[in-house]
Amino acid sequence: MKSAMITGITGQDGAYLARLLLKKGYIVHGALRRSAQPALTRLQALGIAGKVQLHDFDLCDENSILRLVRDVKVDEFYNLAAQSFVGASWDVPVFTSDANAMGVVRILDALRTFAPQTRYYQASTSEMFGCVREVPQRETTALYPRSPYGVAKVYGHYITGNYRESFGMHASSGILFNHESPLRGAEFVTRKITLGLSRLARGGTDPLVLGNLDAQRDWGFAGDYVEGMWRMLQQDQPDDYVLATGVTTPIRDFVSHAAEALGMRLEWTGQGTQAKADDRITGKRIVEVSERFFRPAEVDLLIGDPAKAQRSLGWRATVGVRELATMMARADYDAAA
Repeated sequence: MKSAMITGITGQDGAYLARLLLKKGYIVHGALRRSAQPALTRLQALGIAGKVQLHDFDLCDENSILRLVRDVKVDEFYNLAAQSFVGASWDVPVFTSDANAMGVVRILDALRTFAPQTRYYQASTSEMFGCVREVPQRETTALYPRSPYGVAKVYGHYITGNYRESFGMHASSGILFNHESPLRGAEFVTRKITLGLSRLARGGTDPLVLGNLDAQRDWGFAGDYVEGMWRMLQQDQPDDYVLATGVTTPIRDFVSHAAEALGMRLEWTGQGTQAKADDRITGKRIVEVSERFFRPAEVDLLIGDPAKAQRSLGWRATVGVRELATMMARADYDAAA
């Protein structure tokens, strides 16, 4: 029976990955920061909270990482923990760098010392491409991050490759484009959209206030993407892979898809900060735009090329953006009943 460690197990990806590994017969360990009441809501939502073994862990505490790797031997180690909100990284750039960059090398060096045969997965991100140098983005595309979050993730990505090449470790990075689900945190724009629209659909009157509606993202379903993570660690040789749908969608269109799932028909008017949307059926104001939600440096266009993952891993995204927006909107609407 294989065993795996998942850092960040209480997050969206950690919960879906834990469920996948349990279905495959793994013993699943989860590492999370100590708190009085661990946030196990996502694990509970998937019905697996009592099926994983939890351990104290902190990306910024070298001793906790050393003890974890030394005392809990596993076949596979998935590092999904991070300061994961891009917008917050401008407010806490030092913490973001310590967790998302130095946290990675702390884990890798602990594995090199105590468990060199353990296979390692690093959660890289499409935010590393930032001001994109190539469309679509693939594994060889030059990186140009546009946020402290992206910069820190570039270090984590490169140090993973360095340990792979320097010490022969089975260490792979998944460069995942935006992947969402009903378990996504409320601070992320997709969930902010579906929560706000659900409140309006249930009689609320406060419009949904967003930032740059023209930013484009390659959105997929998190449940698909954790399958790709697992497949990377089953390969004979470690490598880096882009996981993406290959389709890009403006935030404006994601809003329209989610609204349609809740019976609204949006009519858009205006551009930039003057943009707004009303429901054609009721006349209610649904969306407004505010400058306070614009990033200091925007990433305008992300679209991934998943050809390598399709070819080498046999992986494909199965959920399109319209289906994803519908899934999330209906889940939030039902939860608000």
